[in-house]
Amino acid sequence: MVHVRVFSATVIGIDPVLVEVEVIIDNQGFPAFNIVGLADKSVDESKERVRAAVKCLGYDFPDRRITVNLAPAELHKRGSIFDLPIAIGVLLSSSQIKAELDGSMFVGELSLDGRIKAVSGVLPIVIFAKTKGFKSIFIPGSCSKEASIISEINIFASDSLKAVCDHLLDIKPIPKLSGEKLEDLLKEEAFFGEDISEVYGQEKAKRALEICAAGGHNLSMFGPPGSGKTMLSRSLPSILPAFTVDECLEVTKIYSIAGHLLNKEKPILTKRPFRSPHHTTSLPGLIGGGSPPAPGEVTLAHRGVLFIDEFSEMPRYLIEALRQPLEDGYISISRSLGRVVFPSRFVLIASFNPCPCGYLGDEKNKCRCTPYEILSYQKKLSGPILDRIDMFVDVKASDASDITSENKGEKSKKVRERVQRARDTQSRRFLASNLKISCNAEISPSQIKKQCPLETSEMNFLKNAMNSFKFSLRTFHRVIKVSRTIADLSDSEKIKTEHIAEALQYRIKI
Repeated sequence: MVHVRVFSATVIGIDPVLVEVEVIIDNQGFPAFNIVGLADKSVDESKERVRAAVKCLGYDFPDRRITVNLAPAELHKRGSIFDLPIAIGVLLSSSQIKAELDGSMFVGELSLDGRIKAVSGVLPIVIFAKTKGFKSIFIPGSCSKEASIISEINIFASDSLKAVCDHLLDIKPIPKLSGEKLEDLLKEEAFFGEDISEVYGQEKAKRALEICAAGGHNLSMFGPPGSGKTMLSRSLPSILPAFTVDECLEVTKIYSIAGHLLNKEKPILTKRPFRSPHHTTSLPGLIGGGSPPAPGEVTLAHRGVLFIDEFSEMPRYLIEALRQPLEDGYISISRSLGRVVFPSRFVLIASFNPCPCGYLGDEKNKCRCTPYEILSYQKKLSGPILDRIDMFVDVKASDASDITSENKGEKSKKVRERVQRARDTQSRRFLASNLKISCNAEISPSQIKKQCPLETSEMNFLKNAMNSFKFSLRTFHRVIKVSRTIADLSDSEKIKTEHIAEALQYRIKI
């Protein structure tokens, strides 16, 4: 009996886990091919794929008792990612190939003719292999683009099992994968969306979007139909700050795990995500779920924007499901086979009408709703949800003078420069305090006094507002953080009364 150990990995949530594929071929007993180690149906089916692939390439498949163990045994294994390491293990254990694999990792699905097919999650697995000290990793050729941005590890991308075997036998080496540096890819123009100058009028809403982009604050816009809420929201990506290297890798890893990078021309996401799920989406579609748990829209919007149009039309249970990601920046999903945590640090842009007909408070059209209908409609937005939104803007319908005016306002590029400057200021401040956060919205209550200090006059002004408007402590903290962002946009080291006053005007509720 020859015992062989081949290293592979799988992804739980967004975190890779090391898996040891142990193969042993026993000359005694009836011929069999067994896979143990808490493998599900998709892993068990790999027996037939591996058998067919090995035979198709001209190798002998041992007609003996083959046992494959996937360790650790207590970890539930899913998917076809272990096909390649199992095949290599069988060929090594049967002495048909000889190689030293202690510093190598293998991932990939096999087709019946020996081709290596793409699997999701290659990027985080390559990064994981590098951090664990592996010298090389073998991946599917179709996943080469996303893996090419990682350096300091030998990456071999191949489309066939035969090519991998020839490489291990030193018959025909596979060229090492090399690609562009991540920093160079991020220099490309990464901004998209409607130019904010294309929105007529709405200067207050545009200012709110600028603050929202600069500080990562959640924003709610309400107003009558046709007032420009959707167009304003879709212009936000054009003024968002550029990705940092860490943010880019973090988001690209999520999209790799979700399978959204397969067959893409670019190896990374250079643009911040902008997700706009329909208000009739399902709960797993919004927050994630399924078996195995897959990331939902709140995770796919990580480090970007989650735009929900007709927010108040969503079922109440969907709106309430946003509580945890809005407050904590992650979503925890528990299932019978375990618990996974997905990151969900996004900017929420919620737009809705103030009543079912949409014209409550409108100067041009009369509201047709009864008081009961208005109350029922507005009760969908609970106090805890409204408390987690930093800013509210009443978007009035534009008049004729706004539409015919030749002065469209500032271009997105100019606004984006101010936003980027404010983000850079925040980054320097967080770095000086050794905080691993990226924007003012992420400042925790325990950090507010140090990151957003207020002098006596400013504190008294804010306390009076808190008592007058009956703010909760959470709202109190959010007003301070918005004030800090406004100060950053003004290049002011101190938070002044004028900054607090502007932040307070965005606490208007429907």
